[in-house]
Amino acid sequence: MSEWEEKPLDEIVQFQRGHDLTIANIQNGLYPVAGSNGVIGFHNQFTTEGPSLTLGRSGNSIGVAHYYENDFWAHNTTLYSKKFINSWPKYVYYFLRTIDFSILNSGSAVPSLNRNHIHKISVKVPSLNEQKAIASVLSSLDDKIDLLHRQNITLERMAETLFRQWFVEEAQEDWEEVDLGSLVKIQRGISYSSKTLGANGVGIPMHSLNSVNINGDYKYEGIKTFIGKPKENQLLKPGDLLIINTDITPDNRIIGWPIFVPDKFEKSVCTHHLYMVDLISKKVTKLFLFFLLKSKIYREEMANASNGTTVSMLSKSAVENIRLKIPEIEKIHKFEDIANKLLEKKALNQSQIETLEKLRDNLLPKLMSGEVRVEA
Repeated sequence: MSEWEEKPLDEIVQFQRGHDLTIANIQNGLYPVAGSNGVIGFHNQFTTEGPSLTLGRSGNSIGVAHYYENDFWAHNTTLYSKKFINSWPKYVYYFLRTIDFSILNSGSAVPSLNRNHIHKISVKVPSLNEQKAIASVLSSLDDKIDLLHRQNITLERMAETLFRQWFVEEAQEDWEEVDLGSLVKIQRGISYSSKTLGANGVGIPMHSLNSVNINGDYKYEGIKTFIGKPKENQLLKPGDLLIINTDITPDNRIIGWPIFVPDKFEKSVCTHHLYMVDLISKKVTKLFLFFLLKSKIYREEMANASNGTTVSMLSKSAVENIRLKIPEIEKIHKFEDIANKLLEKKALNQSQIETLEKLRDNLLPKLMSGEVRVEA
């Protein structure tokens, strides 16, 4: 195998700052708008031909790399690759994920990256053919992970479709109408400070707004840890139901959204941005409420019941006063028998995703350092 060559980063890839684009101008266009956290919308024009990549330029996403196979608009919150020199874009993307860019922070109160600084990073790179081989190994793992994620979306949509048919489209006039507050007890999560946040995974897992993707899925990498002393009634277990009470998205996309505590968290807590939900009635089940609160009619009710401008807040009383129509419990149990089979398959997929992600993350630095070599 050929020797690896040491050179400054700008001799394999060059970056420039993204372009201004107001939220109002992000529309349902053809091209994804690449922000610091990934795709933040779509636009009718593009700034960058794919394949290419971006780096988060400031804030909590400093140095976070995203890869784009096709054309995209690079938002001003990112740096994007301007030129690849004898380098394979997908390899460069994986390589950048091994660099701790926080040490290059040129900001003060708000961390930020200066492209002139990162261009001078000294790197060791293999031949172009070996770059392609390394990228192929890592891409195969990511492709399998992506396939499982897409399968999980399909599984949940199947359950949602069945729920909508049985309990929304075929709802009966004589079903009982009740306040949500008559079915559940709602409690706000823990108010925390920077002093009670653990570092490097130390402490009790703590679910937060960052634990939820913008599409409402659970985001495992967004978990925080809590090193305070929670009360007994603040501790959560797998399968507990949570409702988001705070939203900073421009269209209240996740306000009132329900999530389950994943099975992997045997003991956890949540922040004050979420409500803990305990059943106090046998008229419904947690799974029924989960899908009911995700349905369009109740999503709109939750959004309308919230208040605030920049930050939307959903009060405890607003959640309790939401009116629901509920069928007989036998119909709910019949739905659960079907839905649980779909969700069990989803849980198995999630377990496989975590195994593959761990394998990829362990392999990544070894491939990028040359500790493990791949035949070109």
